[in-house]
Amino acid sequence: MNLEPYFSPVNWAEILFPTESILETVVRATMMYFIIFVLLRIVLRRQVGGLGTSDILVVVLVAEIAGNGITADSYSVIGGAVSVATVLFWAYVIEWLQYHVPFVERLTREPKLKLIADGKLLRRNMRIELVTEEELMVQLRKQGVDDCAKVKAAYLEADGSVSVVRVKDED
Repeated sequence: MNLEPYFSPVNWAEILFPTESILETVVRATMMYFIIFVLLRIVLRRQVGGLGTSDILVVVLVAEIAGNGITADSYSVIGGAVSVATVLFWAYVIEWLQYHVPFVERLTREPKLKLIADGKLLRRNMRIELVTEEELMVQLRKQGVDDCAKVKAAYLEADGSVSVVRVKDED
């Protein structure tokens, strides 16, 4: 059994120094961040669950970029670190802009979508987000509501959850 390949000298230059320019790495990471952000914004809402689209995007991109740096597929450690820093930078900038600039928030965050109004299912809105009546009823039951007639309004929120406003009891 030949163990020599497993104990060959470490190529520190290949591990530490990027083969691509740092600017190219930043541009690539920036482009991928915004492409995936737009695609997730268009496609996802209810599939996201409790996490925001930006959160999922950051987790996926950081995992992919870090994986490349770890396995030496295409990035040096420094190149991977620059890519991760770029993705985290844009995630922070988008969140900061959403907080401080209302237009950016409207542009990048999904508005809530009404699914029930005064006890009646809004089937057109449900169809837009591919929410079945059974899926909606599951969400209502989780909040202690067993009948749509007891709901003044129900909304599909930007994070994928369903919020419910109940009809007030007249005792």
